[in-house]
Amino acid sequence: MSKTVNQKAWWLVLPVFVMVAFNALIPLMTVVNYSVQESFGNNEFFWSGTVWFQQLLADDQIHESLLRQIVFTSIVLAIQVPLGLSIALCMPKKGPWVSVCLVLMALPLLVPWNVVGSMWNIMALPDIGLLGKGINALGIPFNYTRQPMAAWFTVILMDVWHWTSLVVLLCYAGLVSIPDAYYQAAKVDGAKPWAVFRYIQLPKLKHVLTIAILLRFMDSFMIYTEVIVLTGGGPGSTTKFLSIDLVQKALGGFDLGPAAALSIVYFLIILLMSWLFYTLMMRNEAN
Repeated sequence: MSKTVNQKAWWLVLPVFVMVAFNALIPLMTVVNYSVQESFGNNEFFWSGTVWFQQLLADDQIHESLLRQIVFTSIVLAIQVPLGLSIALCMPKKGPWVSVCLVLMALPLLVPWNVVGSMWNIMALPDIGLLGKGINALGIPFNYTRQPMAAWFTVILMDVWHWTSLVVLLCYAGLVSIPDAYYQAAKVDGAKPWAVFRYIQLPKLKHVLTIAILLRFMDSFMIYTEVIVLTGGGPGSTTKFLSIDLVQKALGGFDLGPAAALSIVYFLIILLMSWLFYTLMMRNEAN
């Protein structure tokens, strides 16, 4: 007998799809509209075609900001994913300490982004900050307001502190969902901890790690508030990422056309990179 599938549940989620489409498509179409037009004030617009996109391709400042963004995202992903997985593996799976560890891990995620930047701004000050004064006390010159390497170190450390907890919580949820039967079979076979991790835990965490990498890639590639509060994009343009360039064009210079074109390119880069990440990590799923 053929099984009848009830499709009435789709009517319950249809209003959500309509609202999301409404809230997403209208701003997107507005940005697309601005990206192909020029405005001279008085709400008058003139067709400009692909002029703004051509300018982006020839803008060395945008190229440098994009390169800095890619380097920053690569560094934080290389640190946060292994570190978050390692912490999740060390956390207790049972007992009263589970709740304590989960609360401690969740605390950095509850801090607003602008507050995170302000906290690390004060902490990294070379004269009174705990981090800055401590590093200088070791005989290592440290001033993130003047030294590019110190600024990068502070921004990366801030992001690692703020967002590694997300990777930890995702990995921990994946680990506790693995049935005990796998561990019992491994114990009977005399498998060592590395073998358990390699052949049981890591394969079972594949989907969780995919989600963690995608979320952290998108968040880190769009970082703005923490960096603008901490360094303002400096010293010079050392920590001036693509998001800061975009905001400066849109709000600082009120160049709506170039800002809209950059927004579309920014969106397409994130969409393409996310698709590549997902495809590479899930390419053997059907096997």
